[in-house]
Amino acid sequence: QVQLVESGGGLVQTGGSLRLSCAASGRTVSNYAMGWFRQAPGAERDVVAATNWNGGNTYYTDSVKGRFTISRDNVKNTVYLQMNSLEPEDTAVYVCAAAQTPWVQTRDSEYAYWGQGTQVTVSS
Repeated sequence: QVQLVESGGGLVQTGGSLRLSCAASGRTVSNYAMGWFRQAPGAERDVVAATNWNGGNTYYTDSVKGRFTISRDNVKNTVYLQMNSLEPEDTAVYVCAAAQTPWVQTRDSEYAYWGQGTQVTVSS
């Protein structure tokens, strides 16, 4: 079993930055694809960014390209999401997930393990 714990969320003004962390425990996730999803109130959960097992292949949804960066430290068993130039539309609960495959995954059905999420609120 893999446990995922997110941190780093909070309240920030438009144009600000946050860095989310997702710490995994229970077993190594160094050979797992990892992803960040977000869910705003009344909306579906959508993938924001995803990475393969070593960070060499990444995916970003169009609305965050050029602003967000996903990275991972397999020694620390941790995945990060650097979020810059934040906009009110980025307000959501951000959730980290792990897929039992090394390759980038963009569908939430491919992910086996999920964290509880961290709230990100961007004020205008």
